[in-house]
Amino acid sequence: MTADHYFSAEPAAPAKRSRIEFTAAGRVYDLAVAAGVFSAGRLDPGTAVLLRKGDLPTAATTGTLLDLGCGYGPIACVLASEAPAAAVYAIDVNARARELTAENAATLGLGDRVRVAAPDEVPDDVTFAQIWSNPPTHVGKAELHALMERWLPRLAPGGVAWLVINRNLGGDSLHTWLVSLGWEVARTASQRGFRVLRVSGKTD
Repeated sequence: MTADHYFSAEPAAPAKRSRIEFTAAGRVYDLAVAAGVFSAGRLDPGTAVLLRKGDLPTAATTGTLLDLGCGYGPIACVLASEAPAAAVYAIDVNARARELTAENAATLGLGDRVRVAAPDEVPDDVTFAQIWSNPPTHVGKAELHALMERWLPRLAPGGVAWLVINRNLGGDSLHTWLVSLGWEVARTASQRGFRVLRVSGKTD
C-alpha cells in the first residue's frame, strides 16, 4: 500500500469499487468504497475504535461538526445519523474520497446535512462544535502538526475534538505536543494499540 491516498488530490490507482459494512451506535452502515481512498478494504481499525470509544453526538447536538480527513465518509455518516439537528462538514484533499462521501451520504438520506469539501473550500468564518478525526499519521510529524494547528483553533467556544492515533505512530507524542500548546487533552481510551484523545479549548 502506498501513501498516495493521504495527500494526493487525484489518486493514481484505478477506482475499483466495492462496499464495506459496519455497525456504529447500533446502526448498520453499508458504504461504497474505491481503491485510492484510505482503508478501502475494511473499516480502519482506528476509525472503529474512535466510533466505539468517543462520545458520539446525540439528537440534542446542534451546531456544525467536522470530519477531518473523511475518506469515503464513515465518520461523517455516523455523525450526521446520530445528530440530526447538526450540520457536518466532511473534508479531504482526495477528490475520489469526497465523491464517495457525497454518494454515501446521499444514499443514507444525509446529503442535505453533510457538506463535502476540499479543505480550502471551508469558509473561514465556520467554527465547529466538534471535530472528529483519524488523522493521516503516515504523512509525517510536521504535516500532522500542521493539520492540527490549522483545524483545532476552529473549535467553537466549548467545542471538543476527538482524535484517534496509533500508539506506535506517535499517539503519545501528539498528546504531549498538544498539551505543550495549551490544549486540554485527555486520553479517554486505549484499545487495539490506538489512543483516543479528547481535546478541548485552550485556557487563557
